[in-house]
Amino acid sequence: MSDLQNTIVDMAKGAKKAARTLVSLSSTAKNDILLHMANSIDAKRIFIQSENQKDLSAGKEKGLSDAMLDRLELSDNVIESMMNGLREVAALGDPVGEIENMVRRPNGLMVGRMRIPLGVIGMIYESRPNVTVDAATLCLKAGNAIILRGGSEAIHSNMALASVLQEALSSQGVDSDAIQVIPVTDREAVTLMLAQEEYIDLIIPRGGEGLIRFVAETSRIPVLKHYKGVCHIYVDSDADLAKATPILINSKTQRPGVCNALEGVLIHQSIATDYLPKFAEAMKQKGVILLGCKESVGIVPDITPAMDSDWGSEFLDLRLCVKVVADMDEAFAYIDEYGSRHTEIIITENYSKAQRFIAEVDASAVMVNASTRFNDGGELGLGAEIGISTTKLHAYGPMGLKELTTQKFIVYGQGQVRS
Repeated sequence: MSDLQNTIVDMAKGAKKAARTLVSLSSTAKNDILLHMANSIDAKRIFIQSENQKDLSAGKEKGLSDAMLDRLELSDNVIESMMNGLREVAALGDPVGEIENMVRRPNGLMVGRMRIPLGVIGMIYESRPNVTVDAATLCLKAGNAIILRGGSEAIHSNMALASVLQEALSSQGVDSDAIQVIPVTDREAVTLMLAQEEYIDLIIPRGGEGLIRFVAETSRIPVLKHYKGVCHIYVDSDADLAKATPILINSKTQRPGVCNALEGVLIHQSIATDYLPKFAEAMKQKGVILLGCKESVGIVPDITPAMDSDWGSEFLDLRLCVKVVADMDEAFAYIDEYGSRHTEIIITENYSKAQRFIAEVDASAVMVNASTRFNDGGELGLGAEIGISTTKLHAYGPMGLKELTTQKFIVYGQGQVRS
């Protein structure tokens, strides 16, 4: 066994041991730890930012883009955001120990379900070092240990943040192995981590589609996948077009580089001639390049003809596909072929059409007359999220505290035996 393999196995064993101790922590104890972590990050701000500066300097030497460097920087605002996140999660309700559906069976047994932690979470992610704190925070509140493997470009930042969190755990009498960061950038560490099915219960990858596909194809541990966010809005023939344009603009332009940004617009043919020129002009004013079907280009010649590869693309930029469709059935077929099960929207004032869209479209969030940007844990009332799952087992959509737990049956008897 290589030194690296020994390191990964020891970390996984340590996490498993720590996870067993977290089960017995009260909500008050976990909240106190989270608040102590927030104070520790504030107290160690200079140390954290000096380590972050090493990553920023290395990133500049490697030629990382300004956007990547911005994602990497632990500015005072980002530090404050991490601290606020810890305090917000501390204020959330604790799902662990909740008992649901307690019923008395005919034989007198009381049967219910208790919410419990998943155990050990493995998190693989790229760039943003604040994910280290966000993920650790949610996992700890839900009673899970976590092993984090960030991108090589953020190694110093992630290690610094982990050391601060681990010191906070130790100072509160909690096993510091509950939060660990893999200390090497070697990609083999990821492969070794994905083989620890004896100790790690779930893998959550966050990053580009290439990373997630590699993890899904390599892992011997269940993986919560989110390959990409290809989100659509269907503008129905019964749409209130005064509502439609602000929704479309917000969905595409508020933050075009995130997974819940709009990537495709479907417009009913009965309103396309009148509405498409107005929509195209509104998007042009926001710097959005439209890539359209033959019908849309015929209505607005300024629209760039879409290539086959454009349909279903996650641009993460100010580029947007637009297609004229004959009816809802064609919209459904398009979404089924090109969607990523992330977020799908209908704009309509027709209640029956809205209900049909909600019932028949398969996505982690299906909405009526609202921006795609609302598919977010905080916006949907979860308080915070560790990621968005676009597969249905065991969570679908944003994963908050409850989604970081599972349930076990509990039974209270008075001496019953099965006949």
